[in-house]
Amino acid sequence: MCHLTWQLKKIQKKQATGHLSELPGTAPCYWHQPDLSRDSSVDVLHSLLGLGCSDKAQSCACCHSHNGLAEGFLPLHRAIIMTQLQFKDAFWCKEFTFHTGYEVLVQRLLEGKKMCKDVEDLLKQRAQAEERYGKELVQIARKAGGQTEINTLKEAFEMLKQQIESVGNSHIQLAVMLKEELKGIEEFRERQKEQRKKYESAMERVQKSKLSHYKKTMESKRSYEQKCREADEAEQSLERTSAAGNPRQTEKSQNKAKQCRDAANEAENLYKQNIEQLDKVRTEWEQEHIKTCEVFQLQECDRITILRNSLWVHCNQLSLQCVKDDEMYEEVRVSLENCVVESDIDYFIKTKMTGTQPPDAIGYERYSGREPGRRSPSQSCGMIKRFSGLLHGSSKNNTETATPSAPPLERTEGVYASIFVNEKAEITSSQDYRVLYDYTAQNVDELDISEGDTVVVIAENEDGWWTVERNGQRGFVPGSYLEKL
Repeated sequence: MCHLTWQLKKIQKKQATGHLSELPGTAPCYWHQPDLSRDSSVDVLHSLLGLGCSDKAQSCACCHSHNGLAEGFLPLHRAIIMTQLQFKDAFWCKEFTFHTGYEVLVQRLLEGKKMCKDVEDLLKQRAQAEERYGKELVQIARKAGGQTEINTLKEAFEMLKQQIESVGNSHIQLAVMLKEELKGIEEFRERQKEQRKKYESAMERVQKSKLSHYKKTMESKRSYEQKCREADEAEQSLERTSAAGNPRQTEKSQNKAKQCRDAANEAENLYKQNIEQLDKVRTEWEQEHIKTCEVFQLQECDRITILRNSLWVHCNQLSLQCVKDDEMYEEVRVSLENCVVESDIDYFIKTKMTGTQPPDAIGYERYSGREPGRRSPSQSCGMIKRFSGLLHGSSKNNTETATPSAPPLERTEGVYASIFVNEKAEITSSQDYRVLYDYTAQNVDELDISEGDTVVVIAENEDGWWTVERNGQRGFVPGSYLEKL
């Protein structure tokens, strides 16, 4: 097994075990191996391309950079040497005037040009799709709501929006990279087109010259053959005349035969000259055909290598993009790990709590006529309003929800009793309580208190309103606003 084949098998084995594919050009260069000699066909290719490589190291460097090949790509001359079949040995035609082999090669190069355009279209459309996708992701992230959420879930959702926008920007950057790759293939195709046109022009010139000389040679051949036939006929006529014994006619036949033979000899010389000239033109055409075949094969190897590497890089870019996307979404998963249900519930309760006790049940009161000492309608309304304001919070909230008491109703004989809370008070011994929240009196029978004040509870009423005394003043206050000392 040659060293080059061993290197290629080593590369393939390495690629089979890796996550992302590695470009094959990273193997040691063919010309750096001491046991391999420089091939003469490569010298011809270098002279055709004007590379001017004088030694093995220069040959490697120039062929790495030829036609825009990035460092690390498979050298073109190595691909040609590895190929057992050669264009110059397989595309001839038996017919002297036919150029079928050359036409097949040109057609192949044109098909390769179309393939380059197809790859360009693929990269262009993929870049456009990546750009659209990235921009849409950015818009989705920026338009997403989530402002009503709280605490850890809100943080996780904000992280998701941030990473979606980052993923979108990453796909936009991928589109830029694809456009750069597309531009490189376009430039490569144009360079190949210019080089191909140059050799096509040279081949067209030598082919026309060959056909022209061939036509001229064939005409001289026909003339030579015609002159020879005329000379033969004249000599045969001379023999018949000589046999007849007519001296005058014989002399005349001799002159004609001599003239025909001289014309035949002259046509023969012209025919030989044309044959020699045609052979020179044929040799020139043959050499040009060989050069063109070698250059065309070099172009094909170049094109296949470029497209292969381009598609390889394209797949690696897409794989890398998937890795980037996963890394960004991993940030979201980490944030979601910090999202604790109990923490969010506790946070909501602590920041939005409204009270720790439910309201008391509403008792039924039978209708009866007016009784002495019964609370007036205005007092009943005031009591109901006090009852509706029994919520934990500051006096500010209670002040905003409180409304003035209704004006006294006109005295009537028969009145339906308003629904009110049973106000039977539980008489207790006087005890000191500390005020937990501020409260502003809503009626004349209520008392203003402030957080931190110390009051004396006179009576604890069942409706939740306690009678307290502070600084010699008595009145109703919410019992839930007080804490026993």
